[in-house]
Amino acid sequence: MREKLLDYCKEKSILLDGGLLDLFSDTGEFDSISILLDRLANSLGKKFITEGLIRENLELFNRLVKEVSLNKEDKFKVILEKFEFVKVVEEKKEEVLVDESKVKIKSSFIRPGKALQVSDFVGYFRNRYNDMMNILQDRSELENLTSIGKVSNDRQKISVIGMVREKKQTKNGNIMLEIEDLTGKMKVLISAQKEDLIKEADDITLDSVLGFSGLGSGDIIFVNELIFPETRLTERKKGPNEELVLFLGDVHYGSHNFMSKSFDKFIDYLNGKIPNTPEVEKIKYIFIVGDLVTGIGNYPNQENDLVIGELEEQFIGITELLKKIPKHMKIILSPGNHDCVRIMEPQPIFDETYAWPLYEMENLIITENPAIVNIGESNNFPGFDILTYHGFSFPYYANNISKLMLSKAMNDPIQIMKYLLKNRHLAPTHGSTQYFPSEKDFLMIRRAPDIFVSGHTHKSGVIYENNVLIVSASTWEGLTPYQEKFGNKPDHCKVPVFNLKTRQVKILDFETEQEGIKTYSESENE
Repeated sequence: MREKLLDYCKEKSILLDGGLLDLFSDTGEFDSISILLDRLANSLGKKFITEGLIRENLELFNRLVKEVSLNKEDKFKVILEKFEFVKVVEEKKEEVLVDESKVKIKSSFIRPGKALQVSDFVGYFRNRYNDMMNILQDRSELENLTSIGKVSNDRQKISVIGMVREKKQTKNGNIMLEIEDLTGKMKVLISAQKEDLIKEADDITLDSVLGFSGLGSGDIIFVNELIFPETRLTERKKGPNEELVLFLGDVHYGSHNFMSKSFDKFIDYLNGKIPNTPEVEKIKYIFIVGDLVTGIGNYPNQENDLVIGELEEQFIGITELLKKIPKHMKIILSPGNHDCVRIMEPQPIFDETYAWPLYEMENLIITENPAIVNIGESNNFPGFDILTYHGFSFPYYANNISKLMLSKAMNDPIQIMKYLLKNRHLAPTHGSTQYFPSEKDFLMIRRAPDIFVSGHTHKSGVIYENNVLIVSASTWEGLTPYQEKFGNKPDHCKVPVFNLKTRQVKILDFETEQEGIKTYSESENE
């Protein structure tokens, strides 16, 4: 472990003093410690990590240790006690374990400590292809599966898996693709005479990895069947405890159009101050999927829409509101494009230089974007995996995929989310979002989540697709001139609520001025 940790620190240009090296090595938890060091170095902007530096930033360090050491208190006990974290007292240990196992961050992006090169992008797409191929190759529809480089000149029934590098329509209405794998390239033709197939092929996006089955020889295959990687679950699991999870997004605190009265009503609801809302006692988790603050300089003339012109003041103000949420409710927060972190995805956690007030909250858990978060795990239940993604890639697909263009999908983002689940990727096309070409593609959906939640479009929606619950969050910001320019029709202050035990979904409406809260059932929102 010690040598492995030394190699890791050398690769990342991180320096550890001897005492910390011994302390971290003794845990034997290399994966957790590497994540801890990466997050610590990024948050502090320091490469030389000492005990003194940690003690100066004890709250941040304690929170990070807490996140990476879930269910491993025994192995991290020495670290916890050395830096005066919550001491693991034996008679209370079981209680701590039960509470902390309820929220797990199951994804973490580790930024390589080197400058990007063309080879990084090549490796990124090669690895994505391999990962997608591993998913697709088990599909029964792909008979006689072979690699492109091994397709013979004899006409035969074959199947291939390829990444789409080019797409065009012929004068006869056929769709011609050029695909590639690690062994070569070939043409793929989808005939216009096959109406259902051509309709499906019309929605193929560049750089997606698909399966193709048909008749082929040499360098072309005439397709009879398209196989998308799909994201699907075999069942809709139910938890043992009747707990509620709420989904919010696009708060945009600091905007002149921030709907403060409605948000105050939401806070009152969480504190049991709204009559006839006994279910509030069951609320355990609150997800906020990006654009917590409205930020500065995100679009032309944004300064005209600001009531708070300083970024730090925006974070101070919204934190004061979030602190009014009862402490037993876990808040899981991820960034968006307005939160003044880099646009390149995966986006890191909030910059503590400006967002320092958030780090003082005990019941707040900050994740990257995107992230996979598990809630509700118990001894006999695996919990619910929730994929959170702010949705910065959505406009590209709404404006480039035919069926999404026809449905004006920026006002119906559920359709975009279904499309991305079908491709098992949050941004399959190069150019649909800015991304970091890491060795592992963190925008790929490797395992089907129980819930996929997003924001960005300011539209509310809930629906099931292949047993995955899709949730689109509304906004707490009124319509701005910039949004109106693009034809946006936002939903305001709608909060989806999911019951972990019954799977019942309701939408709570805090926009109304009348006393109480209007409630919609799931069926009314499909």
